[in-house]
Amino acid sequence: MAINMKGKNLVSIDDLSREEVAQILETAEIIKLRHYSQECQPILKGKILGMIFQKPSLRTRVSFEAGMIQLGGEAIYLGPDDIKLGQREATKDIARVLSRYVNGIMARTFSHNIILDLAKYSTVPVINGLSDLLHPCQILGDLLTIKEKKGRLAGLKLAYIGDGNNVAHSLMFGSVKVGMDLVLATPSGYEPRSEIIEKAKEDAQKIGSKLEIIQDPREAANGADIIYTDVWTSMGFEQESETRKIAFKSYQVNQDLVSKAKDDVVILHCLPAHRGEEITDEVIDGPHSVVIDQAENRLHAQKAVLALLL
Repeated sequence: MAINMKGKNLVSIDDLSREEVAQILETAEIIKLRHYSQECQPILKGKILGMIFQKPSLRTRVSFEAGMIQLGGEAIYLGPDDIKLGQREATKDIARVLSRYVNGIMARTFSHNIILDLAKYSTVPVINGLSDLLHPCQILGDLLTIKEKKGRLAGLKLAYIGDGNNVAHSLMFGSVKVGMDLVLATPSGYEPRSEIIEKAKEDAQKIGSKLEIIQDPREAANGADIIYTDVWTSMGFEQESETRKIAFKSYQVNQDLVSKAKDDVVILHCLPAHRGEEITDEVIDGPHSVVIDQAENRLHAQKAVLALLL
């Protein structure tokens, strides 16, 4: 049964019900099919998305802007020099004013609190394009990709190798919602936030999926259907780069690690990749890699979010 999601925010996948996640993915599949059949989809004609960016982006900006255009709407880019969130003007004032101009707000920020403030004071839907805590739209695209490649989501084993960052946080929320088992291998001191682990484990218990945090990347990869990695040093943590290279040295996704997984394993990376660090050229360019399909599916998953929320 269809669920009315109009006007809802997308701050975290944790805020979505299992049925809402399923509806987003099913809508994305339909939208993608229509995209490739060149069927015109002007379902957001007359709608405008305001896009707030505090940090640079390739995939987030282009996928949201192209998505709005493909659905008949328009997008306005508001970069760091256009809106100095919380500096030139209070976030709550920006949210209230933008709500009078546009039909939805997407924000890519450093602090997650900015997303929370935008959602609190905006009267139009707010979509988290990325924050230091969460990256929900990325994971919706990832789930769409896994479903396409594996034909299902429930019961699969996903191994995440690397930093317990915003991608790892949203991956925990997303994977357990769809019944996937998730094993995260991270070095000591770089685990996901404890409150995120607790909330995701609560969901996992209800749904019957498994969530495990370990330190051995080879154990995590053993028998995995999917291996996922991300950069060792996220934007904003550049000063820790050399320290992190030492801590994560044994967490590289290379051919030896991939050999521990199932023969038909798929390799995911949200990009941009630091080739030769968290992943080798041989793996990211190899037959198991689906990272370009994954990047494309950000477009279709986000179009589904826009269509359902706006």
